Formats: sequence, structure tokens, C-alpha cells
Amino acid sequence: MRIIKSLLTVFALLALVGCENGHLATPQASGRPYEVLVVMDKQSWEAPEGRALFNVLDTDIPGLPQPERSFHISQVGPKDMNRTLSIFRNIIEVEINPSIYTQTRMKFVRNVYANGQVILHIRSGSKQDFAQYVTEHGQDIIDFFTKMEMNRLCQDLSKKYSKLTFDLAKEIFGCELRAPEELKNFKRGKDFMWTTNNTATGMVSIMMYSYPYEGPETFNKRYMLHKRDSVMRINMPGSDPDMFVQTDTAFTSIRPIVVHHKYAMEARGLWFMRNDGMGGPFVSHSRVDTENNRVVVVEGFVFAPEKMKRGLMRRMEGSLYMLLLPEEQQSEIETAVDEEEKTENEEKNTKK
Repeated sequence: MRIIKSLLTVFALLALVGCENGHLATPQASGRPYEVLVVMDKQSWEAPEGRALFNVLDTDIPGLPQPERSFHISQVGPKDMNRTLSIFRNIIEVEINPSIYTQTRMKFVRNVYANGQVILHIRSGSKQDFAQYVTEHGQDIIDFFTKMEMNRLCQDLSKKYSKLTFDLAKEIFGCELRAPEELKNFKRGKDFMWTTNNTATGMVSIMMYSYPYEGPETFNKRYMLHKRDSVMRINMPGSDPDMFVQTDTAFTSIRPIVVHHKYAMEARGLWFMRNDGMGGPFVSHSRVDTENNRVVVVEGFVFAPEKMKRGLMRRMEGSLYMLLLPEEQQSEIETAVDEEEKTENEEKNTKK
């Protein structure tokens, strides 16, 4: 049984649940962000079907300068599941039984044993079909748990956030933006703002800028990165005139996503300081503000030499989903997952 030892201590403490009005209170889900517990017998876990699932969860996060895994992975057999482990925040329960299932299906439920918990059931009629299915739908599984964690972060940010970042976004852009509260230093310019924690190592930052919307061609990679570099050169210079922030275009990718039920473009990659040694990862959302006919870009980036950047980047990325354009501010704050993905007990990705 492969269980991260540090989790067991945390689980043991969180298993001590108090009582409310004579009844056991529902505990809060335990575990650290981006940890996944796979419930699958050890023999299957070490066989091709288990290795197929492990290989999906063990992939690297895109857009980072060094390899960092998407998830911390633990495994436990069904017979070893107990009250302590059942309140884990992210669980994958695997059942392969040819006498019950004729198709491979995924289904998720929330808050079964703990608040803030999500359990993804994967059921199949054969080991071969299971292995093929999780391989083909590997990105769906990664995106699912990533979005669940983004939702949790968004919920936290809705309650506790940087007032400085919020006020600047409102004043300069007429937008609302909730970002981590440690962002307490800032720079502003024309249609531009930057807030940061301003530390020498582990520096995290949120940046916003805007430019006119000129039609669908606005959202091609060359156009977007040209705009980014133009803004960086003006607003993010180095100590010398020939130093300024640039995009490493060879290691930057873009893809369309949905934010608050609307089209957006995500860019993810690396930045560097021209003629200097600084650099790191960034992720941005470009969205159309239809009321003002402009593109609003919100970006999180990190400078953390000699440190792992996964947690820092994901914390910044969660903030991007908290951007509310002027026409969106009358509605409640959304989360990273689209409405259709919020449905409880939804069966997903039926094979064949």
C-alpha cells in the first residue's frame, strides 16, 4: 500500500470529528491540494491497467521550466479503506467487474464522506478496456481534478484576497479581480497594472492590461504574444535600457477555454528578462470586454529560482478565474468549472 506518510498524521488528526446537537458533524475533506488517492487493489495497481492510470496522473504540468508532476499519488486497496482515508479530498475509485459492467464509464460525486470532497468512479468490464479508456481520456481526468482544485481556491479567494489588487483592477479597468492577499506592492501604467509580493525568491505576481478588440484575428498566437511583448517592454523594464521582459515564444502555447460561460484564450509558457538572467513561467487569460470593445488580459507569473514552481503557479492561475468583466459583476462569482461540469452524479465519457 503506497501511502504518503505525511498524510497519515494529518488524516489521523482530521478524523477526530466533533459533535453537533448529538450528531457527528460532517468533517472537512483532508489532504493537500493536488493529492489523489486511488482505491484499487495492489495487484491491479501494479498490472498494466493500474500502470495506465498511474501514467496519466504522473504526467508533468505544462509550461514550467523544469519537470514537476501534476499530482501527488497514493494508492490503497478497497479492503483497506477506512474512516480516516474516506475523507480524502480527491479520490478515484476503480471497479473492474465483467459480470456487472459491459462498458467503461466515469461518474463523479461530491461531499459523500466530507465537505469539499470529490470522488471519481471509473467502472469497467475488462482490464484491457479500462487501460485503453483511461489512456484515451487521460487529459479529461487531469483537467477534472485540476478544475476541482481551482474551484476550491476560487472559494477561498472569494473570502480572502488582496484589497490592493481588487481596488486597482476596479479603478483602472472597471473590473473586479480577487487575487492572493500577499500581493501588497504595485506598479501602474496606461491600461496596465502589476501587483506582487516583491520577494527575492518565490516572487508571485498578477498583471492586467488591455488593448482594442479587432476581431477574431486578435486571438491568434502571433498577435497575442506581440501585444504581450509590447506591453512588457513599456511597463516591465530592467535596470538597464536594453533590459525588458519578453516571451519565450518557442515554449509558449495557447488554447481556447471557457471562463464564466464565455470564450477566452489561455496562454501558458515562459518569460525571460532580455540581457539578464531572470525568467520563469506565466499563464494568462485573454477575454473580450464587449461593453468597451477591448481585450482584457490577466496574467499570473512567478520568479522563483531554485524552487519548485507548481504550487506558486497554480495559486496565481486560480486568480485568473476570479476576473469579472464589467458586464459580469451583477452575477455571483463563478468558479473554474463550467455549469455542465457541476452536475452531481454526472456520468461522463461513455465508451462506445
